[in-house]
Amino acid sequence: MDMNQYLDIFIEEAREHLQQLNVSLLELEKNNKNKEVLNEVFRVAHTLKGMSGTMGYTKMQTLTHRMEDVLDALRNDRFVADSNMVDVLFKCLDALEIYVNTIAATGQEGDKSFSDVVDALHKIMENTKSVKKAEDTAAASAEVKDSESESGIKPNIVELNQYDINVIKKAIETNMNVYQMRVVLDQGCLLKAARAFIVFQILEKNSEVIKSIPKVEDIEDERFDFSFTVVVITEKSKDFFIQEINSVAEISAVEITPIAYDDLVSVEDNTEISESTDTQKIETTFAAAAAAQSNTGDQHKKFQKTGKTVRVDIDRLDLLMNLVSELIIIKTRLEESSVRKDDANIESIEYLERITTSLHDAVMRVRMVPVETVFNRFPRMIRDISRELNKDIELHMSGEDTELDRTVIDEIGDPLIHILRNSADHGLETHEERLKANKPSVGNIYLRAFQDGNNVVIEVEDDGQGIDAEKVRNKIIQKGMDSPEIVESLSDKEVIEYLFKPNFSTADKVTDLSGRGVGLDVVKTKIETLGGLVEVDSTRGKGTVFTIRIPLTLAIIQALLVRIGSEKYAIPLGSIQEIENVKPEEIRMVRNQEVILLRDMVVPIVRLGDILGVPDVEPDEDKKSITCVIAKKGEKLSAFVVDSLIGQQEIVIKSLGKVLSGVKYIAGATILGDGNVALILDVNSLAL
Repeated sequence: MDMNQYLDIFIEEAREHLQQLNVSLLELEKNNKNKEVLNEVFRVAHTLKGMSGTMGYTKMQTLTHRMEDVLDALRNDRFVADSNMVDVLFKCLDALEIYVNTIAATGQEGDKSFSDVVDALHKIMENTKSVKKAEDTAAASAEVKDSESESGIKPNIVELNQYDINVIKKAIETNMNVYQMRVVLDQGCLLKAARAFIVFQILEKNSEVIKSIPKVEDIEDERFDFSFTVVVITEKSKDFFIQEINSVAEISAVEITPIAYDDLVSVEDNTEISESTDTQKIETTFAAAAAAQSNTGDQHKKFQKTGKTVRVDIDRLDLLMNLVSELIIIKTRLEESSVRKDDANIESIEYLERITTSLHDAVMRVRMVPVETVFNRFPRMIRDISRELNKDIELHMSGEDTELDRTVIDEIGDPLIHILRNSADHGLETHEERLKANKPSVGNIYLRAFQDGNNVVIEVEDDGQGIDAEKVRNKIIQKGMDSPEIVESLSDKEVIEYLFKPNFSTADKVTDLSGRGVGLDVVKTKIETLGGLVEVDSTRGKGTVFTIRIPLTLAIIQALLVRIGSEKYAIPLGSIQEIENVKPEEIRMVRNQEVILLRDMVVPIVRLGDILGVPDVEPDEDKKSITCVIAKKGEKLSAFVVDSLIGQQEIVIKSLGKVLSGVKYIAGATILGDGNVALILDVNSLAL
């Protein structure tokens, strides 16, 4: 059968299993005798083996099969997982991730066989091979003995009616094989009907199914526990079916019993013939499911449903969001036109506003994803860094259930990687240095997330040595970035801000982790692209805190519309502190920069008309007062000079496209109610 229809589901499920494998291996390293974690790792490896085998990815199947052997030996206490063994298992995880990424990109698993990893697993098993063989033999003998004691001849032959017996006898007379097969699913299997469907496809292709317990209708509706039994007539061997059915994901066991004349047990003539399930019924039932699956995908949507969640393609969410955006735009146009209409129209427009607001909120909730999806990759990264740097580092995470827009989630990972690596390499001291400073030998990194109004705050804190402000000062002077007089006049916090300059690094030597002058400038650029900001607060000898503040969503926001010259611009409301009317004579010059005094704070003035190239409608000297929009960037304030205020409005952010994507000071555009376009100002790049 064509397996391409299952490719997307395979990739999605495989990535979920790999993420779970990552988390479980970290737990296993902490407690190598935890049987629950061992069973979970084994289950994931077994599932991946079945999935890859079903899809025909033999290299991936071989690797997971070897993993399964080692994990089974661990579960049976033949040896204990030490750090070296966990390292090998992590190499397996890395190899599997490469396989899945290659499959996602090309549809094929690639040429890499990772023979070194497979050999390492094989060497682990060499020490226990003889013990395993003896235990398997003893277990098999005990199973046969127990089974024979129950029935006298063969274990649990199902009850057959006279029709079934006649069919089986006829098959045996023509030298056909008759098997009773009991298929057992994993206890954690969430897609029982889907797994059964694949098993029945294998059986129908290679045999004739004459009986099913429970009935096919019950199996299709998942009205069964975790096992079902079928009786088949086939030319194939027992080993063939064991191999084929075991290749299906989440199959725990396959028990196949040959049926001979002596095993046939007659039943009363009044046994309902409907109890038996002939081949035609099976073909009809599952053919309908297959047709629905290939035509509409509804069957797989049913199978993918887990609890109260269902996987939805992000492109479909984007389409839904675009439709909501258009609805909000037309609502704004109707509001403007309603000024000249009667009360009935105004009431209808207010009702439309409530509906669009509710619809927008609902769509946004669908798009929200917990930051846990990003955070889960970091414990493994910190583990590897701690071994590479020979430091004892422990990562503490909190607020993983905090939600962000999917588009923001996809972009936030790389900046966090840079900051965490910076904390581990620059921030935390070595084992000896911490003991000399009367600190615990284990360094701590705290990764926190929490919601603050319409923003999400992510903090990365370490209890290391802090940032040496004097060392940063010397680097600034050494690189000629500012004169010694100016540098010495700066506060420690202002000096630390230079760490976000391009090509600036305080590392004494270049390593695999740092020292190349890239990192924090990339972090700042990426965060500001998302409409957020990043701040750093450090105390010498105690540690450093990086704070990232990003908006919940990048799609629809509240904004203040302003007029600059003859043009209209939008300023995100979340960046605005207040609005002040300033008299021209209140403006002062400090270091060649125009400033105003606002409640004992010196606030620099940003003349948007000059920066954006929009000529003033009226000179300053002719104005009685100048309108200033006080915008905040972290703890800093800037006063944006505008000609007039239009008002607050809900706007839809539209991209400028690839050609204009690099335009400075502009974050995007929006369509106004009159159909004209207003540019959205990037407060982070404009603020001083």
